[in-house]
Amino acid sequence: MSKKCELTGKIPLKGHKVSHANNKSKRRFLPNLKKVKFKSLILNKSLKLTVSNAGMRTVDKKGSFDQFLRSAKSRDLSIRLKKLKKLLVAKSA
Repeated sequence: MSKKCELTGKIPLKGHKVSHANNKSKRRFLPNLKKVKFKSLILNKSLKLTVSNAGMRTVDKKGSFDQFLRSAKSRDLSIRLKKLKKLLVAKSA
């Protein structure tokens, strides 16, 4: 399982852990990922996605999962969400 948000495309970042003596050792900054179940009202489907906390907040701000998918850029979405977005746009048009 990759540590990538399926909605926003957030991935782990690389950096340094810095001690009080200013010694630097490599570390990874992982995104805060959770398994969440979303429901598409237009397509009548439920999806279980791996989503970051920021992605969940964005869906809440847009109002619904369907509205988020319409406004999201395709380059950030996972492959299966790109297919779902095409279905959603075709069905709502």
